[in-house]
Amino acid sequence: MIRLIVPSIEEDDLKAVGEVLASGYLVQGERVSTFEQAVAGYVGSKYAVAVSNCTAALHLSLLALDVGPGDIVLVTAYSWIATANVIELCGAKPIFVDICPDTFNMDPKSLEKTLEQLGADREKARRIKAIMPVHTFGQMADMEAILELANRYHLPVIEDAACALGATLNGRQAGTWGVMGCFSFHPRKAITTGEGGIITSNDSKLVRRLRALRNHGQDPEVSSPDFVMPGLNYRMTEFQAALGLTQMRKLDRIIGTRRMQASMYDDLLKQVPVQPPNIRQGNLPIYQSYVVLLPERYSSKRTNVINHLKERGIETTIGTLHMPLTSYLSSRYGYKQGDFPVTDQVFVRSITLPMHEYLAEEEQVHVVNQLGKVIFDLEGSL
Repeated sequence: MIRLIVPSIEEDDLKAVGEVLASGYLVQGERVSTFEQAVAGYVGSKYAVAVSNCTAALHLSLLALDVGPGDIVLVTAYSWIATANVIELCGAKPIFVDICPDTFNMDPKSLEKTLEQLGADREKARRIKAIMPVHTFGQMADMEAILELANRYHLPVIEDAACALGATLNGRQAGTWGVMGCFSFHPRKAITTGEGGIITSNDSKLVRRLRALRNHGQDPEVSSPDFVMPGLNYRMTEFQAALGLTQMRKLDRIIGTRRMQASMYDDLLKQVPVQPPNIRQGNLPIYQSYVVLLPERYSSKRTNVINHLKERGIETTIGTLHMPLTSYLSSRYGYKQGDFPVTDQVFVRSITLPMHEYLAEEEQVHVVNQLGKVIFDLEGSL
């Protein structure tokens, strides 16, 4: 089976984790602090706060901004469900924004239209607390346009940069544009700590709140335990951080490999009727996933394509989720097909191809050849 993803776990990673386990000191100690410094230094932020996963990172970021019941957070319609779940878990309401058809990221024009509509109602305008764009599949959203709108409406921006550690826009790193940036170390990301997440920020007051919120509300700046707010247990373990430190040393190498593989896919797919990723000028993505779009006439056959490729020994999957049309959100808010027309199209046509450091060139050739054959074989059933 040609795997969709295989994490780059090597001997130094195993040794680092083993040393922590042997020490008996397992939860949020010196290695977590060192890992935070390593990520902050790489990204170029003043601070980083390590947590148990990226969902926790997003949740804490909203809580740090006092997002609560009745509030509104504007968010992309196309992302993994955690992006919307954390808003719901704060008691707030996600207001979804359609995406750009080429990058799959939040469309600034749709964001502007949504802000104008909400702003026409004084009560709704008062309730808007934040904007949460996603750097989909490792390519950054149009942060310059999004920040211009955020500044116009005096709104903070939280970057869901789960897929984008190392991605840049006009030379500036993901995670340094908003008031906070949230990264994931899930096994499908470029580097992994098993699970794990981290929040980057330049705001010392927000960081103090984040550090307290992740650790039961304990004041992070006093030696004797004191609890200054209700908090959660979202701490990162020492062995996760140890793995993160060895993984960070591989990050540039892994990103470089992914970019080369993406370039090869781009060339190979010229002979196949699919739309490869479109990279906008100024963007340097990391290709957390390599996602292509099937022709529109194949939108009802995507599951067949994925299943046929699996039968041929190739693991693929969908891109990500059309969040407003998931069962909970559609029933709660009445979203339906047609409310987000670009997301509608992208969701049903997207397929993620295998990409990882151990993927050989001949395997990429085989993936593309078989994808082309599957599409050709299905032509007669349309």
